[in-house]
Amino acid sequence: MERVVFFIDGFNLYHAIVGNNHKYAAYRWLNLEKLCRNFIRKDQCIKKIFYFSAFASWMPEKMKRHQIYVRALELNNVKFVPGKFKTKDKICLKCRKTFQTHEEKQTDVNIAIKLFQEASNDTFDTAIVISGDSDLIPSVEAVRETFPAKKVGIIIPIERKAEELKHAADFYIKMKEIHLKTAQFPDVVEKDGVKIFKPDEWK
Repeated sequence: MERVVFFIDGFNLYHAIVGNNHKYAAYRWLNLEKLCRNFIRKDQCIKKIFYFSAFASWMPEKMKRHQIYVRALELNNVKFVPGKFKTKDKICLKCRKTFQTHEEKQTDVNIAIKLFQEASNDTFDTAIVISGDSDLIPSVEAVRETFPAKKVGIIIPIERKAEELKHAADFYIKMKEIHLKTAQFPDVVEKDGVKIFKPDEWK
């Protein structure tokens, strides 16, 4: 069996889902293990699934929902790799006043490091990155060049283009609504006596 490892850019996927006027927001309670299974062949098996994201600590309610979601993922064979947010000063183009915003950091680097580590440890024959972020191009190209026997594919989040990124990979697949629709958690995720409830705001 061909071994596959998935690397999921959590924020890139999330913003694709809730973008377009929340067109796909009903699919936020997404079972990433099921989602990944939508993209493998019968002669392939999933060895690992990594989920890269960060908690927005300055928004406690949103962070709480995110933490609930991560717990549900971890109950279903997904490894969470945390990043961080950095406070950044910006200048308003209209009033010229300075204000603070938050910028997610480390995800690109974490994906690059983990992708290279897993290739070095020979845990996969094919790596599949779920993201549309062109910042990942150098890491995809580096793994392909260093480990020519291995393949790196891209799954482009729904309604994203990612032209440059998809051309850096061995293959690419475009995510569709049916992939999200068929990969939803039940309202109550239960495993080994643990119950995780879908946030009311996501219902």
